[in-house]
Amino acid sequence: MGSEEMSIRKEFGGSLPVANVQALASNNSSDIPIQYLMLELQSEEVLVDESLHIPTIDMRKLMVDDDEMEKLHFACKDWGFFQGESHIGYLETEDVVVKQLINHGVEEEVIVKMMMDVQDFFKLSLEEKNAYAQLPNDIEGYGQAFVVSRDQKLDWGDMLFLLPLPASQRNMRLWPKKPTSFRKHTNLIILLKFVHCMAGNIGKYSSELHRVSINLLRSMAKNLGINPDKLATMLRMQHKEPVPDAFIVNIGDIIEIMSNGEYKSIEHRAVVNPEKERLSIAAFHSPNYRTMIGPLPDLLKENSAQCQL
Repeated sequence: MGSEEMSIRKEFGGSLPVANVQALASNNSSDIPIQYLMLELQSEEVLVDESLHIPTIDMRKLMVDDDEMEKLHFACKDWGFFQGESHIGYLETEDVVVKQLINHGVEEEVIVKMMMDVQDFFKLSLEEKNAYAQLPNDIEGYGQAFVVSRDQKLDWGDMLFLLPLPASQRNMRLWPKKPTSFRKHTNLIILLKFVHCMAGNIGKYSSELHRVSINLLRSMAKNLGINPDKLATMLRMQHKEPVPDAFIVNIGDIIEIMSNGEYKSIEHRAVVNPEKERLSIAAFHSPNYRTMIGPLPDLLKENSAQCQL
């Protein structure tokens, strides 16, 4: 890894070490550290409207159906979220029901293997997981993200954060050796010019999601009336409940900026399940860290008012 790449990684941010949430939860103690208690949030302030559903987009129809394209446009404009429609099957494992998805083009086998690999990693002992702990001034690795103060509120969860792309910035020391399928093709990393030649199940999963994101970006660009190549920016895809049969896609800040406020980046948060552990796998798609971001010129011509965030 070159000096410029190391500099970019440092600019990306770091995180202070904190107590392991898995270990705290396993103690079955009611004495939860104050950092994890959101005292300012009262349960009556959380509203649930079961009549509202995240818009559903069928990826198979998106490229050939104008009605589906219009649905995508309004989902991005009015919601900032949508779900990729799929049919669903179930694969029973020891302690989880794995959802198998289609229509968005990601192979069911890839999704299942990815989820099982991540689960197997978090089942390792704390000592084994800490071998991949975040280093000072670096966000990548095992721990929590963006912890900058001992007094700040923390998420009730542990995280493994990896940078699979660009390949030249991959830090393989932080890629778990267990389970073995997680990084079984590590020797391919020497072929850095082949960006999509990634290691093990996590690499194939990342590659599939990247392809899906490109298709979505092209559809968004068509709705905005701009060149698709100009919208190579950020999408975040999450495979998580409460939508069990689809990928959840949310529009990030960068697309809101580049669309001049036409598409919305909605504030959101994950919710702890009080009955069982939950697993979220998120893929962040973004431009180069040092890229200057602003509204696309074509959109400014149509609307001279510039979006203020």
